[in-house]
Amino acid sequence: RYCRFRKKGIKYIDYKDVDTLQKLLTNRAKIYSRKRSGNCAGCQRKAMRAIKRARFMALLPYTT
Repeated sequence: RYCRFRKKGIKYIDYKDVDTLQKLLTNRAKIYSRKRSGNCAGCQRKAMRAIKRARFMALLPYTT
C-alpha cells in the first residue's frame, strides 16, 4: 500500500499547499499519525516538516 504522496508522484511536499496539509490535521490542529494518515515514514517526515513550516508562516493554526 502506497501513501497518498507516492501514489500521486509528489516528491516535494510544499508548505504553501494548505489544502493538502489540512487533510493531515485533526479538527483540533493535531497531526495525524502515520497509521491514520496512511503515509510512509519518509513522506510523513516531509509532511510534518511542511506542516511546521506552514504553522510558523501563519498559514496553519497551532491549535484551535
